[in-house]
Parts: sequence; structure tokens; C-alpha cells
Amino acid sequence: MPSPRIFRTVLLLPFWFLFAGALMAQTSTAKKHTSTPTMSQQDQTRLHIALDAYDAGQSAQAEPTLRDLSTRYPSSYEANEALGSLYAESGAMEKALPILQHAAVLAPRQALAHANLGAAMLKLGKTQEAIVELRKATSLDPKNSPALSNLGQALMAVSKPAEAAAALASASALAPQDADLKYNLAFALYEIGTPASSAKAAVVLTSIPSAAMTDQFHALAADAEERAGHFSEALKHFQAAAQMNPSDTNLYALDVELLRHWTWPEAIRVANFASERFPTSTHFQVAAGIGYYANSEYKQAIRVFSQLLQSDPNNSTYADLLGRSCSLLAEGENAGCTEIYRFAERHPGNAVTTTYAAIAILHEPTEKHDLDKAAALLSAAIAADPKYADAWFQMAVLEQTRLHWKESASDLEQAIALRPDFAEAHYRLSRAYAHMNRREDAQKEIALHQTYSQKSKDSLNARMQEVMTFILKPS
Repeated sequence: MPSPRIFRTVLLLPFWFLFAGALMAQTSTAKKHTSTPTMSQQDQTRLHIALDAYDAGQSAQAEPTLRDLSTRYPSSYEANEALGSLYAESGAMEKALPILQHAAVLAPRQALAHANLGAAMLKLGKTQEAIVELRKATSLDPKNSPALSNLGQALMAVSKPAEAAAALASASALAPQDADLKYNLAFALYEIGTPASSAKAAVVLTSIPSAAMTDQFHALAADAEERAGHFSEALKHFQAAAQMNPSDTNLYALDVELLRHWTWPEAIRVANFASERFPTSTHFQVAAGIGYYANSEYKQAIRVFSQLLQSDPNNSTYADLLGRSCSLLAEGENAGCTEIYRFAERHPGNAVTTTYAAIAILHEPTEKHDLDKAAALLSAAIAADPKYADAWFQMAVLEQTRLHWKESASDLEQAIALRPDFAEAHYRLSRAYAHMNRREDAQKEIALHQTYSQKSKDSLNARMQEVMTFILKPS
């Protein structure tokens, strides 16, 4: 299951990298081009001093001078660019934006002006405008890694991962040691959504040195490998992420991966460990229950789902999982299934769980069968959903318990009409026909049972896929 991902901001956080770092190049430009006709020699000297202070990280000392000079010399690109960048670096984006816009008008061929303006717009959520400015910056200077990285981030924000990946690949090629850039590139490739692009994402992440790999990096690598079909590699990354940071998110992602690939005992172990660590996160209890269910440990599954339903009596997910587990107990067993009866009484319109409640009654020891109660539940289920084949089938099972063969045949015919490949229904119908002396029809039903029985065996896969959907639902 893909976990929530955060596009790692390389350039806007901290903002100093882009603006202060970029202004190092600008300072030399300012020293060469401060001979603006309207700027006095004294003010040019003040500008040099302010730019040097800003480059040295002394923004508080530089700001008053830059503000004064940009006010008195509105045509000075250097003063406006530096002041706008200073405000942006300090987080005052609303103050920075008009100044940076003015600087970009003053120097339309300056890549830095468009790069800084685009970064500020991106920070303010003006994404489309940011893309325009950042495209200008990267066109003027194709080797501006910070601008390319910000362009990639902006394109991701407007759901254009393929274009973002192209920009980020160029940025990463210019800064090959930058692990965050590689992560962002891998994230963009993963978001393209194809196995091929995910495989590329995994390759990018593999190029990051082990010492630089964080749990977040491993988590993305795990999802990328999973989508690419590299399941053993995915598991290693899920495990690495959980070992580095045994958070709720990382442990749950690992557990889901183990369940997805039918590694039941290990999935149960991880789920129980995580439940102790995060007792309020019920999704771990659900995962443990599903592990027990899949491993045919139905009594354990019932214990888990029954406790969950007691704590949240109207949760239909818990009721469904409890009902499934109870329905697979051997006849004569129904320990812990009381909660499914109670849920069915509270929710008579839920055909599925009402049918499960009736099945639980039918699985009780013969002397405890309350067939009238089971019949009432099944009648309610059929009334709630006349197209639910399982309710008709279970009604037939009940009728056969009562030796009402003709009535059971009618119910089974209805179940088969709704689900023609219902192998067990064909078998039960053959028995009903045999008792009704319809031997030729009985033989036909036996043949159909044999035809569909192999498909029924294969339905274990489908049954597990159905249950797996529950672990992706919020608990």
C-alpha cells in the first residue's frame, strides 16, 4: 500500500539556499553594474556594503539600506533583487513578491530574477505563475539546478509528474550528490504510475548511498519496487523503513506488504507487535485478525474481530470480518460469534451480516440449533437484498436440515440463477433432486458441481483479495 509521501523541498526550505546562495553570484554583478546614472557614488558604496552584509548572513544590517536604496532608486535591479530576496529568505513572501516582480521587469534577461520570482510564487501557492517564471529562468540558464528543482516541484503541484521528472532529472544531473533531489526525482517517476516508471524510480533511489537513506527514502523505494513487480526487494525496503523508524505508518506498510504476499505468520507477528506499541491504532488489530483468518486460525480471528466489534458496535467492517470468520468454523463451533447476532439485530437491513448471523446459528451443536431464529434472519436478509445468492443458499441449507427437500430445491434454484457457478449450491441441489426422485436432474447437478468445483478451489484467491481490501479502509 502506497504510504503518504512528502515531496522534499530542496530549495524553498531552507529558503537561504536559493536566495542567499544565488545572490553570491549576483553580488559580483552588482559590483560591476552599480554605476546607475541616478545613483550617487556614496549610495553605490552603501549598496556594496549592504550586499556584502547580506551575503555574510547579516540580513538585519542589510535590510534598512536596501529598502532605502530600492525606494530612492526604483530602477536599480540589484537593490530590488537583493531586498526582495532578503524578504523571501525571512519568510515575508507577501512583501517580497512585488519587489521581485519589479526586479524581473528591470532585468528580463536575468535568469536569477525569474528563478527567485518563481520560487517566491511557488511558496505563495501561485503555482501556474511560478511555472511561467521558472521556465523562463531555466531557458535563460539551463544549468540552474535550483530553478530546475523548483520547476519540478511546481509541475508536481499541478499533477504533471512526467514533466516534473524531466526537470528534476536535469537538476539531479547537475547536483549528483544531492540525495533530496534524487528522492524528488524518484517520487515524480513513481507518481507517473506505471511499472516501468516505478522501476526507474527504484533505480534512482538505489543510487543514493546507504548512509543517506532515511526511512522515508526506503518507504518510497518499497512502493516503487512493489509496483514494478520486484516483491523481494520491496519487502527489504519495507523492513528497512520499519527498523529505522518503527512508526505507525512504517509498521503498517510492512504488515500490509506481508499480508499482500500471504506471509501470514510474520504478518501476524508484526501486527501484534505494532498493536502493543500503538494500542489505539485499530488497523493493526484488523491486520492481525486478517492474518489469523487467512492462516485458517478462525477462533483467533473471531476473538480479534469480536473484541473490535464490541468496542465499535456499529462498525460494518468489523461485523463483516467477524461474520466471515464465524462462517468458516466447523459445524458444532461458534464460540465468540455472539456479537454478529447482536449486530444483525441492530442492522436488519444488512443482508450480508444477517446471513452470517444465521450461518453461525447453523454451525452450533445440533441440540442448540435455533432454526426458527436462523430462518427469521435469512428471511430478513432475502427481504433486504433478494439478489444475494448466499442468503438463498443458506435458507436451502436450513430447509435441508429440516428435511424439507422440495423447499430447499426452490431456494437453491434461486441461488444458482443469481450465481450460475455456485458449486456448492449445485451439489446441494443434486441431493434435493435425489430425494425428490428426480435422478436425471440430480446427475446433471453433480456434473455441474464437478465443473465448477475447481473454480471454487481457485476462489480462495478471490476470497483473500476481498478480505485484503479491508486493510486499506480507515478503521
